[in-house]
Amino acid sequence: MTPSGAQSPVVRRISDLIGLANRIPHDLIALVARLSIAGVFWQSGQTKLDGWRVSDSALYLFENEFRLPLISPSIAAHLATFAEHFFPVLLVVGLASRLSAAALLGMTLVIQIFVYPGAWPTHGTWAACLILILARGPGRASLDHWLAGLFGRR
Repeated sequence: MTPSGAQSPVVRRISDLIGLANRIPHDLIALVARLSIAGVFWQSGQTKLDGWRVSDSALYLFENEFRLPLISPSIAAHLATFAEHFFPVLLVVGLASRLSAAALLGMTLVIQIFVYPGAWPTHGTWAACLILILARGPGRASLDHWLAGLFGRR
């Protein structure tokens, strides 16, 4: 503050920019989060397919590189491939969005802890998108919002 109580031009400009950022609607942020994280998982799932089946290379990776405790590599490869296709589709249309975000967040945690513990910056970015959807919902551009209105819930 200047002695007369007025803000300096720099402080006023920063305040204006913060005010502008505060007006970004959650609906837009949630849509970007849903679409972008869905794209990440969908693309990963596509690398595991050979036509309509889990590829031999994906099975090899789960047997040799992605070794998870308590689950066979074949089952893990099939479950991961399914999850990386099913939950992103739900996120894109905004159906069962919080459930889908929770499932992919769980998958992210497994990848972080057991597969690539050094990749926390990437996984943290994924987690931020998923936690936003989980905590604040998918926004109005979603089937969840439409269904909630149809059944009288917010």
